[in-house]
Amino acid sequence: MLRTVNRVLLGLLGLVLLLFGASVLAVGLGARPPSWWVYDGRHDVLLSDADRARWRDDGWFWPTVIGALALVVLLALWWLTAQLRRRRLSEVLVETGDGEGALLRGRAMENALESEAAALDGVARARVRLTGRRNAPEARVGLLLGADAVPGDALRGVCAGALAHARDSAGLERLPATVRLRAVRHRAGRVS
Repeated sequence: MLRTVNRVLLGLLGLVLLLFGASVLAVGLGARPPSWWVYDGRHDVLLSDADRARWRDDGWFWPTVIGALALVVLLALWWLTAQLRRRRLSEVLVETGDGEGALLRGRAMENALESEAAALDGVARARVRLTGRRNAPEARVGLLLGADAVPGDALRGVCAGALAHARDSAGLERLPATVRLRAVRHRAGRVS
C-alpha cells in the first residue's frame, strides 16, 4: 500500500509543479494568461502587498491558512517516517508452548531459507526477505534459475521444502510467501 501512496502523492505533486512551472514560463515568455489567473503579466508578482493585506480584517483567513499548512507539514512528516521505517523483519516470535515464546532473529531465518532454496536443483542463487509482523511473518523469495532449471520443480521445491521447513521449525500456522523466478542469462544452445 505504501508504494501506491508514494506513487499517487509523487504523481500529483509532480503534476501540480509541472503545470505551475509551465504557466510561469509561458507568462514569462509573453503569453497572455486568462483573466482569473493569479498574475497578469511578465513583471507581475505572485502575491502583492494588496493581496496580502486584503484578508487582514477577516478573522477566519489566517487561521485557515495556518491550519492547512500545518496539515501539509503533518502529512509530509507521516510520509517521511513511513519511508524511514524498517521494512525487513528483525525477529520472529516462536511459540514454545509454555506461554512465553522465544525470539528468532529474522536474518537467521532468512539465511536458512536462502541456503535451503539455493541447494535445489537448477537454482543458481536465492534471496529471501522477511516482512510483516513478528508473530505473522511473510517471505519474499527471489530465485535465479540456471539454464537447465525446470521452473515448476523449483517452485514446488521451495514451497514444499524450504518454506514448509521454516514454517514448521518456527512453529507458525502459516508462512505466506511471494516467489519470483528469474532465469540466468545464458547463450542459446546449438543443435547439430
